[in-house]
Amino acid sequence: MTLFKDMLKGDESLFRNEMALDFEFLPKLLPYREAEQRHFATCIAPLLQNRNGRNLFVHGAPGIGKTAAMRFVFRDLEHETDEVVPIYVNCWQKNTSFKILIDICDQLGYKLTHNKRTEELFEVVKQILNKKSAVFAFDEIDKIEDIDFLYSILEEVFKKSVFMITNHRDWLLELDQRIKSRLLPEVLEFRKYSIAETKGILKERADFAFVPGCWDDAAFDAVTAKTFELEDIRSGLYLLRESGMIAESKSSRKIAIDHVKQAIAKMDEFSVKPKDDLDEDANFILELVKKNSGKKIGDIFKLYQEAGGSSVYKTFQRKIRRLADGKFLGIQLIKGGSEGSTSIITFNSTKKLTEF
Repeated sequence: MTLFKDMLKGDESLFRNEMALDFEFLPKLLPYREAEQRHFATCIAPLLQNRNGRNLFVHGAPGIGKTAAMRFVFRDLEHETDEVVPIYVNCWQKNTSFKILIDICDQLGYKLTHNKRTEELFEVVKQILNKKSAVFAFDEIDKIEDIDFLYSILEEVFKKSVFMITNHRDWLLELDQRIKSRLLPEVLEFRKYSIAETKGILKERADFAFVPGCWDDAAFDAVTAKTFELEDIRSGLYLLRESGMIAESKSSRKIAIDHVKQAIAKMDEFSVKPKDDLDEDANFILELVKKNSGKKIGDIFKLYQEAGGSSVYKTFQRKIRRLADGKFLGIQLIKGGSEGSTSIITFNSTKKLTEF
C-alpha cells in the first residue's frame, strides 16, 4: 500500500492557472466597473493634452474592485502613451514620506537612493517627472503616518493627477486643510457588487483557473452566496482555491458542495493582510488588545497610554480600524447606555491565511 495510491495522477489537476485566483491577477476585461474606470480616465485625460489633470478621492468597502479598476486604467494608459507616467504606491507597505519616495524613485528607474534624505529624494522625483506628466495612485492612503510627500507633489510637480484610495470615507474629512485646499478632489464611491455581479466575477476567475466542467453548480452557488454575504471578492477567490485544493486532496475530479463547506469552515482563518506588514505601533496595539480582548476602545486607549503609547486618540482609532480591516481585530459598536455609543474591541485568535 502506498500513501499516494488514491491521489490524482501526476499530470492531473483541477487547476489550469491557479494564478488567476490571486488578489493581484488582472483579467483582460474588468466587468461591472466600466463607469468607475471612465471616471479615472476622465481625470487623466487633460494630461494627454499637456494640461494639469484632476484629482480623485476613491472610497468603498474592502474587496470591491477599487484597486483593480485603477490598475486596469493604468495598464491602458501605459499602452497609450509614454508621456504620462503612472505611479502606484501601496501605503500599507510604504507609510512614510521617505518610504514612498524611495518606492517612486525605484519605479522611475533611479537607483542612487542610498544615504539620500527625504528632501533630496523628492528633488530627484520632481526633476524626472516635470519633464513629462504623472498620475499618482496612493492605495490605502489612510495608512500614511505623514503627508509631507503629498504636499510636495501638489506644490512642485507641474502636471499630475493624484488618486487617493481608501476603505474609509471619513479620511478626507480629517485631512489637513492646507492639503485639502490644494487637492480639491472629486469624490468617487465604489458601490457593492450585486449577487449577480459577484457570481459573474467569480465565474470569470474560475474559467481562467480551473479545467472546464470541474465545478458542481450547487458548489459554485454556495461560494457565490458566501462571497456576497461577506461583501469581499477576495474571500470568494480564497474559497475557490481552497475548495479546489480540498477536492484534489480527496482525489475528486469534481468540486462538490462538501468541499465548499469545508472551505467555508476555514473562513475565520482568512485574512487579507500578513502580520509581518504591520508597523511597530500597530503590533504594539495588537498585543495590547490580545491581553485585553473584549474591553471598550476608550479603556484600551488608557492602557495604551499607560504602557507608553505615543499616538493621540484619533490616530489610535484609525490604527484600530486598520487592524480590523486586516481581520486581526473585531469591532462591535454598542449604541446607547449611560456612556453613549462605544466600541468593543476583540482579538481574533484564529490563524491568518498567510500563516498556513
